[in-house]
Amino acid sequence: MELNIMKTRRLFMGALLGAVAVAAQPALALDAPKERPILTVSGKIAVKNAGDVARFDMKMLEALPQQTFTTRTPWFDKPVKFTGPLLSDVLAAVKASGSTVSAIAINDYKISIPMGDTKFKPIVARLLDDQPMPVREKGPLFVVYPFDNSAELRSSTYYERSIWQLKALEVQ
Repeated sequence: MELNIMKTRRLFMGALLGAVAVAAQPALALDAPKERPILTVSGKIAVKNAGDVARFDMKMLEALPQQTFTTRTPWFDKPVKFTGPLLSDVLAAVKASGSTVSAIAINDYKISIPMGDTKFKPIVARLLDDQPMPVREKGPLFVVYPFDNSAELRSSTYYERSIWQLKALEVQ
């Protein structure tokens, strides 16, 4: 019995020391973009790679876990397939800590997205029907919600938050 107690203590101590070692490691750094930056994230973020901001090139966004869904939208005459990282994964990569995100398009259109919207799993789409999106086709990035997943999402509120030609996110 004493041998079992000693084994249990050793296993517990080993697990505890392992957990402490992992917790003591610094946050992973966000590499600097190797190609032309396509998205800038600023504001209440803890991980930065260019002064006070975090910049992503397309390959960095491709490296995040990808999500795909097909949905109907007001902008296309048939259901289309979108692929890209969850907005929440982009925000997690920079350790965002705010309550809203201002999304800004190339033409300076700006919309506020509450952090609570991440429950709907909007993505930062980089592909439309498996193809990169040129600027004239709402690209290169498009925040889009899975509208067909919920009647609540099929409203002007969420359509307005689906910003295309996305260039920046500012966490507030």
